[in-house]
Amino acid sequence: MPANAWRRERETPSLSEVFRSIAVGNGGTSRFRRFLAFIGPGYLVAVGYMDPGNWATSLAGGAAFGYTLLFVALLSNIMAILLQSLCARLAVASGRDLAQACRDAFPKWMSVPLWLLAEGAIIATDLAEVIGTAIGLNLLFGIPLEIGIFITAADVFLILWLQNKGFRWIEALIISLMALIAACFVVLIAQADPVWGEVIAGFAPSRDIFNNPTMLFLALGIIGATVMPHNLYLHSGIVQTRAFGLDLPAKREALRLATWDSTIALMFALTINASILILAAATFYTVGQNDVAEIDKAHLLLEPLLGSSLAPILFGVALLCAGLNSTVTATMAGQIVMEGFINLRIAPWARRLITRCLAIVPAIFVILIYGSEGVGQLLILSQVVLSFQLPFAIVPLVMFTASRAKMGELVAPRWLTGLCWLIAALIIVLNVNLLSTVLLG
Repeated sequence: MPANAWRRERETPSLSEVFRSIAVGNGGTSRFRRFLAFIGPGYLVAVGYMDPGNWATSLAGGAAFGYTLLFVALLSNIMAILLQSLCARLAVASGRDLAQACRDAFPKWMSVPLWLLAEGAIIATDLAEVIGTAIGLNLLFGIPLEIGIFITAADVFLILWLQNKGFRWIEALIISLMALIAACFVVLIAQADPVWGEVIAGFAPSRDIFNNPTMLFLALGIIGATVMPHNLYLHSGIVQTRAFGLDLPAKREALRLATWDSTIALMFALTINASILILAAATFYTVGQNDVAEIDKAHLLLEPLLGSSLAPILFGVALLCAGLNSTVTATMAGQIVMEGFINLRIAPWARRLITRCLAIVPAIFVILIYGSEGVGQLLILSQVVLSFQLPFAIVPLVMFTASRAKMGELVAPRWLTGLCWLIAALIIVLNVNLLSTVLLG
């Protein structure tokens, strides 16, 4: 790789306490065992695609239009798989996460604003996850939202404890919670008893999506909310927890295994998102309850419609697990952003506590002033912030991975770069549309 490919040489890596801490073996280790060593980062990324912020969209889509929008969920998941593969490519080829790459490639007058935008996105993401977790605590245990929000701060210390034991413990927690979410939805779907022929047909494209303006708007919302900025920074950082070889053949294998890890994990996330939509379609759409968009309303309707007192409990458990998972990854992404963009290193617990406090303060303020009704508006505002920041993360990612000077032999193939530029353009247009729609009421 040319010496002048980047403006700066690589410095201390982000998440230095876990950098290259997980051995992946060598030529004497079986390929399957090396693959197992790479399993983990993809599931931390997949959490962002099934967080509480996505639940309302899937519930609304299933309740209003049955299984039709399953195709949109599948399409958006394919987009996510391609973009996250670029994150793994950037990490393996350059040894940089996306934040470090921006700092090393751009002048300060560009990298500092990008850092501030990324920090805003991290706070907005954490805000949505804090609120989702608090709603889960409220639905399950009747804990008031303002108290539940403070309880969510405890996960900061859980992350610190687990990280001190090793990064594998954090990955184990995430995967275990995802498995619990999946188990809850297996039972809920079995109770809802959907028409599986219609479910399968829902994954095929339909003209109705384009002919119905309301359906099209909701479909655009699902696609536009697919890729979250913090996931691009997160994935490119945590891939480097693996101690893969630094020669070209070892890097090629690391890229292949990391891509398989994220692809499989994101397909698993698709099953969760699809399950939420299928549950809404089988439960609400079939009885004419077409206006279910709020999570708490869906929770209340499950018991009378399914005839089971277990259903709302499982729904609440799944929501709480999704919220806890998302807060773990959002705060970790915050550390990567701070260390990567400005090379500022503070204790991990302090960084996570700062991020969480910046999310808790506006949530508490809105609840005390406007009550629980204001939480919905705050969630909308958080999505607007994410929509605004997204292009500033996607465009540098595609640009860096398309540069042979920066990526060397692992430069992204032209077909992949072309597809990702199309995806980036589509997501930018959809998010601009979302932003303008919200601002214009």
